[in-house]
Amino acid sequence: MTTEQRIQAFVALGLEIRQLLEDPESQALNVRQQQLKKLAANLYLSNAWFSPDQVELALQGLVRLLDEDALRGWLESYKSSLDKPSAATIGVVMAGNLPAVGFHDFLCVLLSGRKITAKLSSDDRLLLPALAAMLVAIEPGFANDIHFSDGKLLPFEAIIATGSNNSSRYFEYYFAQYPRIIRRSRTSVAILNGLETEADLALLANDVFSFYGMGCRSVTHVFLPEGFSPIRFLEQCGQWSHLQHHSKFFHNYEYHRAGFLINQIAHFDNGFLILKEDAAWQSPVAVLHYSMYTNYEDVKSEILQRREEVQVVAMLKPDKDLQAVPFGTTQMPGPADYADGVDTLQFILENT
Repeated sequence: MTTEQRIQAFVALGLEIRQLLEDPESQALNVRQQQLKKLAANLYLSNAWFSPDQVELALQGLVRLLDEDALRGWLESYKSSLDKPSAATIGVVMAGNLPAVGFHDFLCVLLSGRKITAKLSSDDRLLLPALAAMLVAIEPGFANDIHFSDGKLLPFEAIIATGSNNSSRYFEYYFAQYPRIIRRSRTSVAILNGLETEADLALLANDVFSFYGMGCRSVTHVFLPEGFSPIRFLEQCGQWSHLQHHSKFFHNYEYHRAGFLINQIAHFDNGFLILKEDAAWQSPVAVLHYSMYTNYEDVKSEILQRREEVQVVAMLKPDKDLQAVPFGTTQMPGPADYADGVDTLQFILENT
């Protein structure tokens, strides 16, 4: 296949997903779209965290990634390298915390003209293969380029592995002889300046609650200026009150709330989220950590010093040094927003 054929196939996949999301009851949906619709509605049966609304959120993210203008603009700087054929296979060990969380790696490998052998997480073993089947139906030339496994990978020339800080040490040892990208645990933070409106805080709530706060782009710590009442934020989380009816999320809420009450740990609580003053940047599900600051430059310096722990910084007025994004957009990465800031596509092109 040519680079153009590969691009057109992914653009067509994005359009099919978009059409499904825009009009799921349309009689014009093809068999592929009908199958994806059924799977998206029932993924929660294999993973309770993959509720239909969160699967839809993930699919909306794929539509943004596969937008033709965004895709072509992203690939422009790689154009000369993409046209050089390679029979290499890239191994990918995928995470499973979000629906189809490994799609961007899948996209990079196949657009590079390489083959992919992917080890799926048991928590996310259905959605990406379904999307791959749709892609192959659109462009049969991909049929021999995609291999998924719950176990051992096929032979490969380079590896991309995503996991926890503990598993990353294992990956570094196990894949030491290969060119590799090893991703570790990261989280996202927000910095408030006290000028935020109620609408701004509601947007920040989306960054906190999307995917139940389980993604590396989920905000798990907020820096509040001295005098800012945490209650102001809790009052703007109402659009997420339905999480009280999600058994796993609410179990986490009740568990941590009970612990804080028994141990007399100070906290704020709106019935489904606990806001706790804590220096740790990563917080448990249904808990959001915060810290107070008096000097913005001190916060900025701390984040820059610990940049490898942070995926995204959200702010009202973005700071270029922090590569910060506006509230409400942490879960909206573009094709060039690489995990851990490592250029996945360039890595593949240079090492295989």
